[in-house]
Amino acid sequence: MKKRIAIIGGGIIGMYLAWRLSERGEEVVLFEKKEREVADFKCCSGLVSERIKDFIPIDKEMVKNKITHCKIVFPRKSIKLYFNPNHLALDREAVMRKLISLNELVGTDLRFGSMISEIPNGFDRVIFCDGANSFYRVKEEEKIPFKLGAQLLVPRRDQVDYVETYPIKSGFCWKIPRGDSIEYGVMADSDYAIGELDGFLKERGIDRSEGVFHSAVIPQPRFEKESLYFGERKNIFTCGDAMGLTKPWSGGGIIWGLTAADILIKNIDYGERYKREIRRKFYYNIGKGYISNAMVKWVGSSIPFLLPNSVTYDNDFPDMLKSFISLIKR
Repeated sequence: MKKRIAIIGGGIIGMYLAWRLSERGEEVVLFEKKEREVADFKCCSGLVSERIKDFIPIDKEMVKNKITHCKIVFPRKSIKLYFNPNHLALDREAVMRKLISLNELVGTDLRFGSMISEIPNGFDRVIFCDGANSFYRVKEEEKIPFKLGAQLLVPRRDQVDYVETYPIKSGFCWKIPRGDSIEYGVMADSDYAIGELDGFLKERGIDRSEGVFHSAVIPQPRFEKESLYFGERKNIFTCGDAMGLTKPWSGGGIIWGLTAADILIKNIDYGERYKREIRRKFYYNIGKGYISNAMVKWVGSSIPFLLPNSVTYDNDFPDMLKSFISLIKR
């Protein structure tokens, strides 16, 4: 029987869910607080593995640069993490336009400029994909840990095939070549993230006035027994950033969010099974992610001679403990 489903939030995860659920015959209404003209923008690096092609059709013009590895720069040593699969620096706005078009083709009711102040009535299911400051989580007075992400896009061409990261206290700074621009960014605790980014830019002779600056909250999964937020109400679901689902080591959430979306689509009639499958898929990755990330940062800063010059690494679903052991054995 066809279900009437409300999706709150029209980012990549919300749009993907709406498209796939409409495609299989559900009656889907998507509420997005932004107007259509700006709904495709979000403060996000758009650096994502080629696994995204398993979920969304990616056209050639959406790809600004191909990234093969990441150079992690510690004070006394640098190591190269070769990505398997490779990563793409995407034009996020183009990806969003593609998803909007796919939704229109399958008849999704897209309601832009719709700010939600109550949980919508008249729906069999309600799915919250409305980001780190999810209305549902705020309404339930549920707080999750977060960090602040900030980026400066400088209009300088750069198509080298690697990104640079610089570990700092509780996070890292980065440089991403995006083809037609360079992105400088930071993820760290909110009380000093902007100061860290300004210092990072100053060391490179760059002023914030040279580019376009944005910042946003990045949710963090908890490092405890219940890492993510599902809520307690029957037939109400959370997915993506709204549940706190990001990678502990990078703050990235697109591939994890899309993976969770597929699990939700499969279990749209089975709320408890959805929770179980999410826990099974992600909780181990979250825990070992926190532990391994802390260990690598400590070794890189304290005894860097134990680290190799390079290692191959799955940045979406890594065997991080195995990777760490391989790092210190080489």
